[in-house]
Amino acid sequence: MKKNLLVLIAASVLPLALLGQTTTSQIVVLRTNLGDIDVQLLPASAPKTVQNFLNYVNKGTYNNTVFHRSVPNFIIQGGGFNTSYGSIPKDASVVNEYSVPNTRGTIAMAKLGGNPNSATNEFFFNTVDNTSTLGTSNNGGFTVFGKINSAAGLAVMDKIAAVRVPSGVLPSPFDSMPLQNFTSGSPTLANFIIVQSVTLGDSVTPPPPIPVPSITSGGVNTASAFGGAGYATGGTYIEIYGTNLAGDVARSWADEDFRNGRAPTVLEGVSVTVNRQPAYVAFVSKNQINVQVPGGVPIVGTVPVAVTYVGQTSPAVQLAIRPTAPGLLAPASFKVGEKQYVVGLHGNLGTFVANGVAGVPDAPAAPGETVIFYGVGFGGVNPSSIPVGGQVVTQEARISNPLVFKIGGQDALVAFAGLAPGLVGLYQFNVTVPASLGTGDHQLDVMVGTESIPQTLFLPVKAQ
Repeated sequence: MKKNLLVLIAASVLPLALLGQTTTSQIVVLRTNLGDIDVQLLPASAPKTVQNFLNYVNKGTYNNTVFHRSVPNFIIQGGGFNTSYGSIPKDASVVNEYSVPNTRGTIAMAKLGGNPNSATNEFFFNTVDNTSTLGTSNNGGFTVFGKINSAAGLAVMDKIAAVRVPSGVLPSPFDSMPLQNFTSGSPTLANFIIVQSVTLGDSVTPPPPIPVPSITSGGVNTASAFGGAGYATGGTYIEIYGTNLAGDVARSWADEDFRNGRAPTVLEGVSVTVNRQPAYVAFVSKNQINVQVPGGVPIVGTVPVAVTYVGQTSPAVQLAIRPTAPGLLAPASFKVGEKQYVVGLHGNLGTFVANGVAGVPDAPAAPGETVIFYGVGFGGVNPSSIPVGGQVVTQEARISNPLVFKIGGQDALVAFAGLAPGLVGLYQFNVTVPASLGTGDHQLDVMVGTESIPQTLFLPVKAQ
């Protein structure tokens, strides 16, 4: 998808207090009629949830219960009903402690829709990576409190997930219940997937504690490929620099991280808040994170920015906010000597406008032709119902602020200025090069409302 264009963008709080934390992490074993699943609990990430689960285990509540729900390529769920279809006793609900992503093989708490703090006894295993689906945008995120500890345990999970769910056999809440070797009639115990017991296993030495993320002083700026200003606005892409910001995996978002065109707010266990609102995470690495500012930030002032990785949250730093924070795409790869060229595309070809840029064929713009530019931070759009951030653009949304483009000091006709179709939060400008311009590198000046782009940019032009 066009979102890959965003690759150009990437080129003191104490640790979480751990209730009852010891030097080891507990293993529990779910013995089922299809095999054993060994789970390593994660008290460092979800102390109250782990204690809640262990309370049920110690009382034997989960013994002789069933997996009553199975959704292909999603989850298998149990902990709520016994082999007679009866509800098992529930303790008081536990506060939501979402921090660890719902990756394949993790176990998390089920809860009621619209109530993040409603988890009681039911749990589920993530049979696939549900990081984006079950993150903070879904009921506050689903609290992972353990992970399957062996390949053998994963194999049993997959075996249960592969059991067929017959249609129309049982009423809700058993209409998605897996039934093995079932043909017709009323299901019997032989058809159920039964949790025969859940018992405490051996303890294991936990991994080293996850260090607290730290943002470098002055380490939050708009994306360097768009000018790297020290201020932002709603929908702007910003870069965050620091230490311990993420784990060992460094990557940008991919198509599979999006849900119904919505950008992820958690990527590889990393989330970011701007003004305490979830930002859209475009790139993560240990020392740099790129995110898109959510659209609901104030128009002016400063707002706190904080990074959270697997339950550990950085001290917040302040980011200045303005009504607009414009910048055009002009990465370091388009700098030749001391001259920074803007990234432009020939409107009729889709190839780069360039002159002397390493690895890019020379192809200056021609007077009178339409060149396409990309930018960030140009403010609101019409209709205002279209978000400037976090959503793949599927309909026309033009910039609402007055806009002026000058090339070589001459006014340039702007045929279109708005959110770029098929992209996320980028603005597109279709601009006609003034017909009277001669051959040379001409400075590009842009103003939106009363704000000028802070960059000094050039466009190569070749007259016929």
